[in-house]
Amino acid sequence: MIASSMLAAGHGPIGELLALATTSSSEIAAIVFADIALIVVVARVMGALFRWLRQPAVVGEILAGLLLGPSLLGAFPANLPERLFPLEVRPHLKVIAELGLIIFMFIIGLQLDTKLLRGKQRVAAVVSLSSVALPFGLGLGLAALLHGAHGQVDGKAVAFWPFALFIGASMSVTAFPVLARILTERGMHQTELGALVLACAAVDDIIAWSLLAVVLAVIASSGVGHLLFILAASLAFVAVMFTIVRRGLKVVADRYRHAGHLTPDLLAVIMAGLLASAFVTSSIGIHSIFGAFIFGTVMPRDQTDGLFREVLERLEQVSMLLLLPVFFIITGLDADVRGLGWSGMGELALVLLVACAGKFGGAALAARAQRIRTRKAVAIGVLMNTRGLTELVILNVGLAFGVLDRQLFTMLVVMAIFTTVIAGPLLRLLYPDQVLRRDLARAQRASPGEDGQNLARPPERLAAEMLPTDSASGAET
Repeated sequence: MIASSMLAAGHGPIGELLALATTSSSEIAAIVFADIALIVVVARVMGALFRWLRQPAVVGEILAGLLLGPSLLGAFPANLPERLFPLEVRPHLKVIAELGLIIFMFIIGLQLDTKLLRGKQRVAAVVSLSSVALPFGLGLGLAALLHGAHGQVDGKAVAFWPFALFIGASMSVTAFPVLARILTERGMHQTELGALVLACAAVDDIIAWSLLAVVLAVIASSGVGHLLFILAASLAFVAVMFTIVRRGLKVVADRYRHAGHLTPDLLAVIMAGLLASAFVTSSIGIHSIFGAFIFGTVMPRDQTDGLFREVLERLEQVSMLLLLPVFFIITGLDADVRGLGWSGMGELALVLLVACAGKFGGAALAARAQRIRTRKAVAIGVLMNTRGLTELVILNVGLAFGVLDRQLFTMLVVMAIFTTVIAGPLLRLLYPDQVLRRDLARAQRASPGEDGQNLARPPERLAAEMLPTDSASGAET
């Protein structure tokens, strides 16, 4: 299959190389390596372009995956996506993408800091619950409208409630890493608003992932008895992680403090625990990403800044530069924007309306109800509407569980990109530089230095230094 499909790819160096391919494992491996090289280069170029446009680099990397799939390359003759990424090669790419997802979810769990909630528990809880409940409810209504057209996946009927619950859950997510990066790039994480939004997003993460785990348990179960078994096994797993495993990880943290650096043995223990946790939740039936996320959340938080920093230094680069771009191409190969048609465009508009109205409205209205000023409440709504890579993770889970067909999957991928792209410009519109300088100056006056006095630099100068320049770099998933 690989040889026949690639022999027709054309002439030239690439065509000659591909023409040599056969179904032997060594040659399949060679094609996988060539594909990964192509994916990484295109992702880096697109990421740099979007950083220049003052957008998160992850948006460009996601679009790189779409460009290499049927949405763009499929428009050209010779079926280029299948020639570049043959069907026999894709399972190998999916394994690599799955590893990237597991590491990414571990990083999200690792960065979930409950200290953000100190002094903000009530407001964060109200805003987060509202920003999950309203989009979830609207998502159920959206599912009722879409189920008739998308209730069959690969010839198999999808029951309404699993379909509806998943759509509701997919509407409810906020991308904590993207939100944090947007705030950091503008210096807003130092303001009262930034701290509050991060606290809301932290609570939102806990609620949304717990909700998704329950939804997947419903989807994976074959009946009430099986559902109860999955839920009980999941709760038992969480209990073991927060008791026995957490104690073991405290020993790792103690060994780290004694050694003074992250040794290969300590990193090996962490990686083995991460992969084992992913295996357990996959065996339970709620997907491997939950095991990775929980493993990250149970890492000890006392005097572990150095350990966290070194773990992230080891894992983030290989994950963000190599593994996750492969996940983006897997997503891009499964999505086809050109195949939506006019009826699909109407449904896409409805999806965008429900997604934005639910998340923005739920967060902004709850913030106003908590007597937060209108400008800040609206900014909270805009930021909580950011979905980013976190949404893509959920959508790929839905595709793997047979809940989403390719057309609806494509619409939701577009929604994830759209809500991420609009967040930065809307925030700059709502919070122009002069307003941000004022808030940063206020935060600076309220924050004493190490000697109990205000820091030496004038607040206005500090605020100016924190504002982004046109060459601001760095963006995250």
